[in-house]
Amino acid sequence: MWQTFVFVAIWLVGTVATFVPVLPATLIVWLGALVYALLTGFQEITVWWLLGLGIVALATSFVDNIAAAVGAGRFGGSRAAGWGALVGSIIGIFLGPLGILIGPMAGAVVAELITGRPFDQAVRAAWGTVLGLAASVVVKFMIHLLMGIAVLWRIAQ
Repeated sequence: MWQTFVFVAIWLVGTVATFVPVLPATLIVWLGALVYALLTGFQEITVWWLLGLGIVALATSFVDNIAAAVGAGRFGGSRAAGWGALVGSIIGIFLGPLGILIGPMAGAVVAELITGRPFDQAVRAAWGTVLGLAASVVVKFMIHLLMGIAVLWRIAQ
């Protein structure tokens, strides 16, 4: 029983970490399942379950990059906008809540300006990148919730 509480605590940390760009939230959620499996001798969560969750976790880790690229592309941005948004997200963490919101957009604008884009196009591309990243956070959050629910369902069987 206490092992379930350990899993839930790690799962919640991972799920909340979804909103912090530099934290490996998906890995944390998966590690919660691994810790539970180790603590219970792989009784409910088997190696096959961990492998399945690992595949989901690996696929989920690409969501940020794909969403940023799609968002930038839809709004006329380049790959640089996606990378700039990522760097801006990381820097923004150190600048508090406002930095977390402004960092990705500022990073994307700067990256687009460095590639020679006019300011208005850079802002448009940055907006698309930020929308893509925001969508990826929502998708990852939902996947993390579903991963945890799947583990809890398996434990309850």
